[in-house]
This record gives sequence, structure tokens and C-alpha cells, in this order.
Amino acid sequence: MAPAPARELPFDPSLIYVDGQWQAGHSTQTLALFNPSDGSELGRIARGGASDIDAAVQAARRALRADEPDAWAQASAAERGRCLQRIGALVHERIDELARLEALDTGKPLTQARTDALALARSLEFHAGAADKISGRTMASAPGCTTFTLREPIGVVGHLLPSSDSLPMLGRSVGAALAMGNACIVKPAEQACLSALAFAHIAHEAGLPAGALNVVPGLGSEAGAALVAHPGVQHVSFAGSPTVGRQVQVSAAQQSKPVSLMLDGKSPQLLFADADLDLAVPALVNAGIHNAGQCGWTASRVLVQQSVYVDVLDRMAQRYRALRVGPALADLDLGPVISEHRRDQIEGYLAFARESGLNIVAQGRIERGRGTAGGHYVCPSLLSPVHPDHRLVQEEIHGPVQVLVPFEDEAQALAIGNGTFGGQRASIWTRDGGRQLRLARALRCGQVHVNDGGPGAGIERPLGGFGSSGHGHEQGLEALYTYSTLKTVAISHG
Repeated sequence: MAPAPARELPFDPSLIYVDGQWQAGHSTQTLALFNPSDGSELGRIARGGASDIDAAVQAARRALRADEPDAWAQASAAERGRCLQRIGALVHERIDELARLEALDTGKPLTQARTDALALARSLEFHAGAADKISGRTMASAPGCTTFTLREPIGVVGHLLPSSDSLPMLGRSVGAALAMGNACIVKPAEQACLSALAFAHIAHEAGLPAGALNVVPGLGSEAGAALVAHPGVQHVSFAGSPTVGRQVQVSAAQQSKPVSLMLDGKSPQLLFADADLDLAVPALVNAGIHNAGQCGWTASRVLVQQSVYVDVLDRMAQRYRALRVGPALADLDLGPVISEHRRDQIEGYLAFARESGLNIVAQGRIERGRGTAGGHYVCPSLLSPVHPDHRLVQEEIHGPVQVLVPFEDEAQALAIGNGTFGGQRASIWTRDGGRQLRLARALRCGQVHVNDGGPGAGIERPLGGFGSSGHGHEQGLEALYTYSTLKTVAISHG
């Protein structure tokens, strides 16, 4: 008998969704899916492989054939927008059930999971409205000639989703690709598949044509590798670690196919003496512990001007000591991390911090005895002071660990801020307008927030990375450009 969460679902999570149908994977093998809050089995998911990916690619290609009746390719941009609008409306109707599913699946506190579900609905709403707003342009030409450009769908797009941000990524990447007229194949992280499967169920109910969306769970080394390497996939979107991102890019390069990468950021947060500390400190702590610190844009590196360093440290330490960690459905400040492996990695970083003489200034508290046995819990930890060259400053920890780094002036803050492998989201906390603009231009990050913490940033704001944090964009109209190809047409008409 399936575990209780699986029995409550309106779909069978052990199946794959291909060509508008729920079906068994080619091998019929399954993988256990575990609840990170207590280690219990949530259900079984398909162990998709190369044959399942091939079936999904063939379905996606049929959806893009202009001679197929009722195919996705037959839909106009306005019709695509209306379809996405229907999907978004159904998502919004089911926010609470999606939030509960995401909380069970990923370990996020229920409030955070609900925010992610709302973000999915908002992303679909945005892309629905954007679908018919993408256009080419006409260029100056010689007499008797007209030259213009067209924005067209790429074709079949493969999406490799992370375990940390699956619901928002469905909206940001899959929503944008569908709005542009592509057909999508989603390979969710094997540790957190339920939200992607639930999304397929909703999209099917909303009338998305067969083959436009396909979901094949499985291992990254099997289904994921097959998706990237398949010659029928024209574009790959990946969110995760730089190490795996490089592997994805190398594999895709064998066929010269483009790749969008959303990778780790180690993004700097710059706090100056003239900042509003009552506003900045809560926002920075929240940005550091959001989703237990597992997102690539997490505010894990906080740079503080020396003159207010002690005050900021005291304020942050006080907040850290009040943080409570527990099961996702208990809806405390933090839930567990996604897996035992992730927990051990974070604990390894904290052990190294102690061995290297770093001071763990404050930690939160795991609420033992509240159903936490068997879960993957880590105490949120604040470390200070930390040298800019230390491993915990230079490497992404993927956990609720924030390091404080002192600086003297703007020049030193910028040098430290740009002193890591890349950057996604930075924040600048200062009342000085000139400084705001100087640093916003100079920081090597895809997004810069001024007097704003970053989590929950709107779908309207393009998001990308600098350096080893990736390339390509999600969010905003730029996301639709990412999932499109540009064609130039030159007509000599006399």
C-alpha cells in the first residue's frame, strides 16, 4: 500500500507524464521519495531512463508539428497566453494543497511553501500576458528591400529543476518556455518531485495540449543525463551547483545546443554605517535562512562597515538565538534541509569553521520532540568575524549559515564583494544615493537590490548570474528571449 501522502494525491506519483497521459516508465522501476522532516516515505516515483526521455522528446516534437491537429504549434501567441492563464488560475485555486505538498516534499515551512506556490501562480499570470508581447523589428534597408527579424520558439526544451526551488522554477523557466511556444520536458530533482507532477496534473486539467509539457522523474545520472544528451532537445535549462552545471554544459556542447544555467551565487550583501539597521538586519537574516539557506542566491555573505560592525553583530545574534527549527508543517522559522547528504555537507563546513578558529557567535534551536526524529535538521549559525579568503566566504554552503565580514570603506567593500567565483543577487544598504548607483553598477551580480533583501523578488525582474553563477536569464521578458531564437528575413521586392 502507498504511504498516506501518495494515497491523497489526484495522480499516481510512480508514473511519468508524457504526451498528455500518465503512464508507467519503460523499466517500471521506482525510487523512494522521503519526507525530509522525519525521514518517512512519502511515496514512490518513477525511475525514468533514456527510453522514457526519448518518448517524451517524440511527444514534444509532435506537439510542435504544424500539420498535427490540435497541436501546441497550432496555438497563436494569444491562445498560448490564455492557456497559461487557465493554468495559473487553477494553481491559485489550489494554493493551500500545493503549499502542503511542497512543504512535505522539500521540508520548507508551510508559510514559505505557500509563498512559492503564489510565486508560481504569479509567474504564470505574467507569462500569460507576455506571450503576445514578443516581437521582432524592422531595420533600415536599401531601396527595394525590406529587412525584419522574427522571434521564434527554439523547439524542445529540457528543464532540470533543483530540489530547493521547484515551484518558483516551474513558473520562471517552464512558464516562459511555454509562453514562447516551445514544448517542455521536465526532469525534477529526485529528492523533490511531487510539485512538478502536481503541476503536470493541473496543466492537463487546464487543457494544455498533449506533448507541450512532459515530466519524467528519475536520477540525474540517468534521466537527467539522457535529457541533456538527446539530439532532439534544442535547449537545456539547469539550476543547481556549478559542478553539475559544467557537466551539463559539456554534454550539451557535443551537439552545440544552448544552455541556460542558474548556479550558485555566494552573493554579497553590503551594509554601510548610514543604513537603516532596523530595516536591514531582519531582511538580511531572513534572506540568509530562507529555505534553510539552500538557494543559490541566499544571503550567506554579509559585509558590514567596521564602525557599525559590533552593533550589527549583536542585532543579528539576537535574532539567530530566537530562530526555531522544526518539521515543515509546524511552520517555524526553518525546516529541515532536503537530504541527509546535504545536512552532512553543512555540518562538515561548520566543523571546518571550528577547526580553523572561527567563532560561531549564535545559533538557532532545533525543536526536538516535535516529530523531528529522522529528519535532516541543521542549527542556523552566525559566524564572525570571517576573513574574505576563508572557505566559508568563498564557497557556497547550501545551508543556514551566514558569515559576517568587516570592511573599512566603499572601495574595500567592492573588492570583497566581487572577490568570489560569481554572483546572483546582491544587496546594498545605504542612504547615500551616489553610493547606491556606483555600487549597483560595479557589483558583478545579476540582480542588485538597494535597501531591499531580495527574497520574493518579482517575476518582472530579470535574474541571471555573473562569472561561474551561470548565464541566460529567468524572469522578465528576457526569459522569453532566452527561450527563443532570432531569425532575420531580407526581402528584395523591387
